[in-house]
Amino acid sequence: MEFSPSGSLKLGFQNAQPPADDSGVFQVADFAITQGLVHALERNGFHAMWAGDHLAFGQPILDPLIQLSQASAICQKLMLGTAVFLLPLRHPGAVAKQVATLDLLSSGRFIFGVGVGGEFPGEFALADVPVKERGARLSEGIEVLRKLWRGTPVDHAGKFYAFPETHMEPAPLTPGGPPIWCGGRQEPALRRAGRLADGWISYVVTPKQYSNSLEIIARAGDEAGRDLSGFGTGHLLFMRLAKDYGSALEYATEKLSKRYSMDFSKPAKRYCALGTPEQVAASIREFYQAGMRHLVVDLIADRADQIEQIDQFGQEVVPLLADLL
Repeated sequence: MEFSPSGSLKLGFQNAQPPADDSGVFQVADFAITQGLVHALERNGFHAMWAGDHLAFGQPILDPLIQLSQASAICQKLMLGTAVFLLPLRHPGAVAKQVATLDLLSSGRFIFGVGVGGEFPGEFALADVPVKERGARLSEGIEVLRKLWRGTPVDHAGKFYAFPETHMEPAPLTPGGPPIWCGGRQEPALRRAGRLADGWISYVVTPKQYSNSLEIIARAGDEAGRDLSGFGTGHLLFMRLAKDYGSALEYATEKLSKRYSMDFSKPAKRYCALGTPEQVAASIREFYQAGMRHLVVDLIADRADQIEQIDQFGQEVVPLLADLL
């Protein structure tokens, strides 16, 4: 079964929390910083703000649900999303309450992107969760979330989670809860998205890999008897605008190697959109042609030039994509 998403391109921004100002000191996302970021996204045509998630990472990172709650109080138009929340690290009961609250406070503007993680085993040890159980925990966790979001008394008896009849109130504003999008690149994760999710959001894949992944998702959805006509197709794309490709590649390699505690030189060449506005726009078009309809831009920047990069994207890249928007 071939899966061919339709519709215009939606622009999102991944708030990756640039770790430092000019002095090299980490700055927390206080109200003024978040307000400036939200206003920059609004004036540059962005549709959504997204936030990533880790308990322990290669650089400081904030809790995404609290971070997005702050943003929701500043702007009443931007959609909000997690790309992605590592659900296996938490009990889904507590998460169901947090997400239902955020869905209510944001007037139903939330997309709950979830994934398994695993790149940083230490955070699984911190949560007392075996790394090898993360996939199964995610699948069951999604089931628990949807039960609790019904707004009626429910019970559950699973492998990892069990509780007697419980009525969690208030229910989310979105009937049945906000849409759940799954991350992941391997076939088990893709098949999970096809069976269980309302959308898929990828990262560090090529356009060809993206297209092939959608075919796997479509087959899994077909086997499960699902209608995926409204399925969301997202992609988180690392991006750096510069005067030329070489300088953008050098900058991205340095910053992403530090962020992920690994040599990112080869992945930067393979998976990032780098260089001039024309080069970045061309990379985005390749993913659109592969089936992506929700672009999540992860601009590689320091605090000092984050807003400048956003404005340049809006002024010089967005016009090159006008026919897709």
